[in-house]
Amino acid sequence: MEQNVNHKTEEKKQWKKWLFPPVWLIVLLTVVSGILLLLVFIKHLETHPVAYGIYVLSFYTVSVLGIACGITFPKQYKRIKTWIYNSKYGNRYMTDAVFKNQVSLYATLMVNILYVSVNVVMYFLYDSMWFVILAAYYGILAWMRFLLLRYKAKHEIGTNRKGELYRAILCAVILLFVNVILSGAVLMILYEGRGFFYHGILIYVVALYTFYVTIYAIINVIKYRKYNSPVMLMAKMIALSAALVSMLSLETAMLTEFGAEMEELQKQILIAATGGGVSVAVVSMSCLMIVKSAKEIKKLRSKQNGAEQ
Repeated sequence: MEQNVNHKTEEKKQWKKWLFPPVWLIVLLTVVSGILLLLVFIKHLETHPVAYGIYVLSFYTVSVLGIACGITFPKQYKRIKTWIYNSKYGNRYMTDAVFKNQVSLYATLMVNILYVSVNVVMYFLYDSMWFVILAAYYGILAWMRFLLLRYKAKHEIGTNRKGELYRAILCAVILLFVNVILSGAVLMILYEGRGFFYHGILIYVVALYTFYVTIYAIINVIKYRKYNSPVMLMAKMIALSAALVSMLSLETAMLTEFGAEMEELQKQILIAATGGGVSVAVVSMSCLMIVKSAKEIKKLRSKQNGAEQ
């Protein structure tokens, strides 16, 4: 009886060693599994016998990593959240919607400028108008975000309603030009075979990120409507339009990676439908902002004229 108890205790200890390895071993397994999987996809060895061993190792790595994160994340999340709320700027970022919106604008502006620079360099390296279109697209997004930041630097949100409405109209009109750039990109994808390509496992990472930013952008547009600030709402509409274009680029990458058996006409129909849908969404958002802001400006003018009389 005592031997059976000892045997079960030893089994439990062994299982704990397998399921809860040291941190250094988890990190090592993650790096090794990632490199091996990348090599499998790059060398197109998905069906090679060695690849199945790598899949098993990767599955084990993901399992122990998930268990480790499940145990440590809740505790670390509480600590990090407490630290953020106790810090000066962290607390302001979490509680002040205007400040949070401003930080987001600065971050996305820098990212857009980086994308413009990269695409300009790629144009000179490969002499392709595709990179000119992408540079123009990200350049316009950067310009709109700069205009919103410049307005915020001069006026506090909520203090100049008419000024916010005019700036929102200006950005909405510029957003309509994004639709022209988008149409050019769709045409190049359809007739010149241009598009995005992500090798191996990277496409899954990009897909997860794209779906996340799109859902997050939609939530933010709905969320920031309650603040009744045209400038803040416009910033989120710009982010949503960028996310929708990212969905289009993801579709082209997916068709390149997984659409080998599809006919070219089917691919073109899918891309044209998605591109048309994104275009309609961008135009609709822009026109809605222009019409709504123009009506409110007209009302404000009528009230002002009435007060003067």
